[in-house]
Amino acid sequence: MWIWMALASAVLLGLYDVAKKAALKHNGTYWILFVSTALCSLMLLPFLTAGTFPDHLRLMFKAVLVTTSWVSGMMALQFLPITTVSTFKASRPVFVVLFSVLLFGERPSPMQWLGIAAVLAALWLLSLSSSREGLSFKGNKGFWAMVISVLTGVASALWDKHIMAGMQPLFVQSWTNIYITVVLGIVILIRAVRGHSDKLRFHWTLPVIAVLITCADMLYFFALKQDGALLSVISLVRRASVLVTFALGAVLFKERRIARKAGVLALMLSGLVLLVVFSL
Repeated sequence: MWIWMALASAVLLGLYDVAKKAALKHNGTYWILFVSTALCSLMLLPFLTAGTFPDHLRLMFKAVLVTTSWVSGMMALQFLPITTVSTFKASRPVFVVLFSVLLFGERPSPMQWLGIAAVLAALWLLSLSSSREGLSFKGNKGFWAMVISVLTGVASALWDKHIMAGMQPLFVQSWTNIYITVVLGIVILIRAVRGHSDKLRFHWTLPVIAVLITCADMLYFFALKQDGALLSVISLVRRASVLVTFALGAVLFKERRIARKAGVLALMLSGLVLLVVFSL
């Protein structure tokens, strides 16, 4: 069951990325994240339960990691094509796989390792494709924002595996969203004091983003809580969201080098198929 939850989460994540890209035409990064997360918190209010002080400290730390990853990821979208950003983000679960093996003792099967190798090969091919697009990663603000997003995203996923052993999925999700909202509110306030405030324009994409990420994360946390679930596999399967963002990004945002990226994603898809099939 956990593998199907991960797949459903991947589809919702792909739609979420596309909705974020569309929302950037109407609002700044910080307002998009703040409003959508605040709406998430409201939707999850019925699931709030009490917890210990150490548990809340762990969730506050997770909120800082998630906020950093989200903000830097949104900034990367402003400088790089969505198809490049989405595929580059696929490097995150590769690191999660390695650390899941080293820290948590997970042992993917030989065929699952073959799937991981296919994803790594796709990432290497992406770097060649990106260089032909004229993207200079050295000194590129979008690239460095993406690096920060990936590293903090990896840390957040590993932290999820650690804390989920003693917490319930809805407790983690509901309180984490509240703490993320608080952190983003502080960031927006600091920016306003420094004269960098942006006007908030309500747009239909904001509640759509909130619904998509709430459902995607809920499926993720419940999958991670299942007996026998492997974080290493779940993280890679969730990168199937790349296929959704690639297809819709090509159609809606008219991005370039589609044929070359399609070949890269086909290789990545083959790796994901191996992971799914040999996790059933």
